[in-house]
Amino acid sequence: MSDLVAASKFLSYVLRHAPEAHDVDMDPQGWVEVEQLLANAPAHLGLDRRRLDDVVAGNDKRRFALSPDGRHIRASQGHSIDVDLELEPVTPPAMLYHGTASRFLDAIRRDGLRPGSRRHVHLSPDTTTARAVGSRHGKPVILTVDAAASHAVGHAFYRSANGVWLTDHVAPDHLAEA
Repeated sequence: MSDLVAASKFLSYVLRHAPEAHDVDMDPQGWVEVEQLLANAPAHLGLDRRRLDDVVAGNDKRRFALSPDGRHIRASQGHSIDVDLELEPVTPPAMLYHGTASRFLDAIRRDGLRPGSRRHVHLSPDTTTARAVGSRHGKPVILTVDAAASHAVGHAFYRSANGVWLTDHVAPDHLAEA
């Protein structure tokens, strides 16, 4: 595993799931002080400001965001802990997509898409992104999400800073295999 990948995995873990595991203080919006994060990062990562900036800039999914003054960092989405990303509900496009592995289809057909341990269900704006997501979990399957119908029955949708669409649940009748 490359040094940047290891650093990205560390950032994902701390900023999405367990800031306390590395004595990092997180505010209610998910921001942590960069200096505190760097001071408490495992030494073997060699995480300094230059490497942190490289991870943030080089992450193809833009998983992390720096504050305008560069003194704070947070994950753009994917949290299992309670944070307020200050996202405003927005009207989604008519169709969105979800990439998953074929082994999850029976549960999805029965229960729809649920966030599991995360705060939201993650949806993609295109099939290419959804396929890449689904490939991480096994043989990929792309689901088409009737976001307009889901929104019409009261489900709120949000768009994270990195373009990922978020919602609380997608019912089985709003899903189809692409």
